[in-house]
Amino acid sequence: MESNHKLERGLGQRQIEMIAIGGCIGTGLFMGSGKTISIAGPSIILIYAVIGCILYFVMRAMGELLLSNLNYKSFVDFSEDLLGPSAGFFMGWTYWFAWIVAAIAEIIAITGYIAFWWPNLPPWISALSIVLLLLTLNILSVKAFGELEFWLAIIKVVAIISLIALGIYLCITGFVSPSGVTAHISNLWSYGGLFPNGVSGLLGGLQTAIFAFAGMEIIGTMMAETKDPERMLPDAIHKIPFRIMIFYIGTVMVLMMVTPWVDISPNESPFVGMFSLVGMVSAASLINGVVISSATSSSNSGIYATSRMVYGLAKNHHAPSIFGKLSSHKIPTGGIFFGTGLVLSASLILTTTQSMMSAFELVGSVTAILFIYIWSMILLAYLAYRKRLPQAHDESKFKTPLGKTMIYVAFVFFAIVIYALGLNENTRIALYFLPLWFVVLGFFYWFKTRRSVNQKALIAAFKKKVIEQNVAAKIYRAR
Repeated sequence: MESNHKLERGLGQRQIEMIAIGGCIGTGLFMGSGKTISIAGPSIILIYAVIGCILYFVMRAMGELLLSNLNYKSFVDFSEDLLGPSAGFFMGWTYWFAWIVAAIAEIIAITGYIAFWWPNLPPWISALSIVLLLLTLNILSVKAFGELEFWLAIIKVVAIISLIALGIYLCITGFVSPSGVTAHISNLWSYGGLFPNGVSGLLGGLQTAIFAFAGMEIIGTMMAETKDPERMLPDAIHKIPFRIMIFYIGTVMVLMMVTPWVDISPNESPFVGMFSLVGMVSAASLINGVVISSATSSSNSGIYATSRMVYGLAKNHHAPSIFGKLSSHKIPTGGIFFGTGLVLSASLILTTTQSMMSAFELVGSVTAILFIYIWSMILLAYLAYRKRLPQAHDESKFKTPLGKTMIYVAFVFFAIVIYALGLNENTRIALYFLPLWFVVLGFFYWFKTRRSVNQKALIAAFKKKVIEQNVAAKIYRAR
């Protein structure tokens, strides 16, 4: 049953913070960090710190723009207002697609985690089960969804804190694994130093690390469902990037202190591998369950983001009107069914490939490139805002620190990441995809605008004909 109500403001402070953390901390950390560590070694610590710092300024720019006009419901709204209708169309659909691809990456990873317990279970059964679960979670009311996502995210946060504490304990007690490895902080620099692979290691690490931070901007899609955006948005932006940096940097440091980076496999979760290496098989199984819930939480946030984004696009006449309708629970179910259907179809295909990690790496690279575009558009909108509305910036209570300087620094950093992605044959394929995506989007935008122009022309011609007929009728009556 359809309802014409607006989206419900049912998300509280703790919920939006955990949804953002849940969207960001997923397979990029739990699975992708193994690949990054194997390439970059201990320099992954610097990589995570730099990415987190750059994206903090992206978040600050987004927050200042959203709070400059509370009629903005997402970053797509201010992009369309400041950069033009085409920017809103391209950014909205790209963000929608980025989360679809990210959710696919999460599902692929989950099938691999489940195989840790049931190696003979067909991957398509795992994929189907998880997607049906995501569908069920997302058709609930936003308040119920927020509460469920809060507890899913809590599981991963508690697990990360526990892992860090355990790792520190193992180092203090000098734990020696069955393979003869002693847990110690010196493991960070005892295998080639902090930068064992030099600049090439740093650039290679960027290729996989950037995907780990995708999703930090998801709170920019929650404005319409947040109880008190003027208070809650700044608070969330202040806290979340630093929390994520602590979780990321803390976990990889502990992993490399307990397990030397040269022994960490790039083809499996280093979290599970660490406990297996030190002989704690039961703990490894428990962590595997946590990793599954973490990936489920991340993909759950992705389905939320895609449904809200396509709802906003429909309201701005950039998507079919059916996606702009709400259920009796004030949920955009059209976008939810559409998104989960695409995720399921692609996941069933990709989970049949020979190498899960190869599929995960390719899909993750595509996601990273799409998110770099989104972050760049946010920064371009910020520059347009500073140029067109200087008074609004002067009066802002949430100014972006270092202003334009850090915006340009961020652009340089994104260019370096794009260059790094082009160095690897597997990730280079993802670079070829972006122009193709924009060609497809450009065609649909041209078709949409042409149809709109034709409709306006037909309406104008009809009105003109009606006026001519009325004039002719008046002349006839006058005779």
